[in-house]
Amino acid sequence: MASMTSMDGPVYREIARSITQRLELGAWKPGEAIPSETRLKEEFGVAIGTVRKAVDELVAQGILLRQQGRGTFVATHNRERQLFRYFHIERQDGYKEYPEVKLTGFERIRLGREAADKLALHEGDRAVRLRNTLSLEGRAMMIEDITLPEALFPRMTEKKLRERPNTLYKLYQDDYRISVVRTAQRLSAGVAPRDVARLLDLPAGLPVLVIRRVAYAYHDKPVEFRVSYVDTRAHDYVGDTHR
Repeated sequence: MASMTSMDGPVYREIARSITQRLELGAWKPGEAIPSETRLKEEFGVAIGTVRKAVDELVAQGILLRQQGRGTFVATHNRERQLFRYFHIERQDGYKEYPEVKLTGFERIRLGREAADKLALHEGDRAVRLRNTLSLEGRAMMIEDITLPEALFPRMTEKKLRERPNTLYKLYQDDYRISVVRTAQRLSAGVAPRDVARLLDLPAGLPVLVIRRVAYAYHDKPVEFRVSYVDTRAHDYVGDTHR
């Protein structure tokens, strides 16, 4: 590329942006290999070290995955990735497992101010809100209220959510071509709403951990806002609050 003749930093970032744009357009699907670094080097007309630096950045962001001896692949969401990248709750003795997830609410709504701000939309825009109850060892320990913009997730139905064969983020990838690549979270202590306390079997007034999380797709586009209530009597939040 003729424009890629300046310092190495801007060049590799431009290449990373170009690869990301192609991913967004569906040039390579989740789970597929991207072209080799040698081919990318020839295409972009830069040193292979510059291409490698661009790919390294996308791997660090979780957009691409390197597999030793096989190549570099578009990241795909599955239970293992969900457990270790996005689920930060574990038992107080350090034991961690994938939770049982049950859809316990579904409705079509108009965005309130907080959700609209988090999703970079307008108050009153149409959205879908679902509620998941997450259980570990047979006991409910987290309630998640998840808000999705209707414009990004048209024809999202309760049936589709109940019958999904994999994680929620895999559904976003497969049905809507939306890949969550990072999340940003804020944690606080609070009192669960009455209906949440009932689902978690909490005594009245017992504090819970409240997590407000925004999920972002390519180019830092917000695609999901969720508020989670966690019963911490037997479980802790462990992990990076920004990933």
